[in-house]
Amino acid sequence: MPSPPRFPGRISDWILYKDKQLLVFNKPAGLSVAPDRTPGPNLLGLGAAYARHDLYLIHRLDRPVSGAIVYGKKPSAQTALTEQFKAGTVEKTYLAVVATRPEAGSGTLTHYLSDGKGNKTTVSETPAEGTREARLDYTYLASSDRYHLLEIKLHTGRKHQIRAQLAAIGSPIRGDEKYGFKRANEDGTVDLHARSIAFNHPTSDKRQEHLAPLPETPIWQAFRAHL
Repeated sequence: MPSPPRFPGRISDWILYKDKQLLVFNKPAGLSVAPDRTPGPNLLGLGAAYARHDLYLIHRLDRPVSGAIVYGKKPSAQTALTEQFKAGTVEKTYLAVVATRPEAGSGTLTHYLSDGKGNKTTVSETPAEGTREARLDYTYLASSDRYHLLEIKLHTGRKHQIRAQLAAIGSPIRGDEKYGFKRANEDGTVDLHARSIAFNHPTSDKRQEHLAPLPETPIWQAFRAHL
């Protein structure tokens, strides 16, 4: 069984941006974004304690994944950002570490996803009843001795989308045993990082982008010079 992850620093160290409307965090891998069935802390609760008032969930990152996530400090901010997600105007970029480099250096992946057993997403090449289209762009960035770094840009926001789609082309993410990587990371995390998020501010409407620094682990630091 994986060892529980140790979260780096203090919650104040994870803040990428804050104002009266929003809090943007660089979520540590292994921390849930909101309460779930698993005991332990979650970022919604920790963030509310830090801000000394309620926060409002806008979008999600999987527990094993690290990187940029936005919370509303007011219901109106939550509504405004949620509408941007629905309209597809929020831009999210991810970085993924894989052991098998895709054949093409870049490309667009289109699959059709559905909920499978064991909280796992099932991937199909063709649409069918109960499936939803999932689309992403990937670009190869760099290689280390054993692994390869990919940049991912999402066009849709489906459950486990990046994890499932990369696995479907034979490039599961390092540590992601659920989707076919040969072994889990010791702390149960996977090497997928939400590198940046861009959106229009809910009150000023100015475009802003927030960049999440890489995790301080050897596998990520090996790729730092390539970014």
